[in-house]
Amino acid sequence: MALTLQVLTPEKTLYEGQVVSVHVPGNDGPFEVLKDHAPIVASLANPGVLHFRTLDGQDMKFNLLGGVVEVLSNKIILLSPGLQQD
Repeated sequence: MALTLQVLTPEKTLYEGQVVSVHVPGNDGPFEVLKDHAPIVASLANPGVLHFRTLDGQDMKFNLLGGVVEVLSNKIILLSPGLQQD
């Protein structure tokens, strides 16, 4: 069983699907979420880079402007006000 990840901003859904792992830029330091992770709600670093690996092995990343993440029952919901502009 994989994790379900939703990455949302006020404007759009950046990603929604199944993933193997998620590396989260926590405000108190980065952490990784794998299957059966303990429930957690954490604030995100601003700016911070979210990395995750999809079921088909694709590595993806988003440069986020902070936000919050909730992990519960193998579902990860990440809310961010937006993406960092290059």
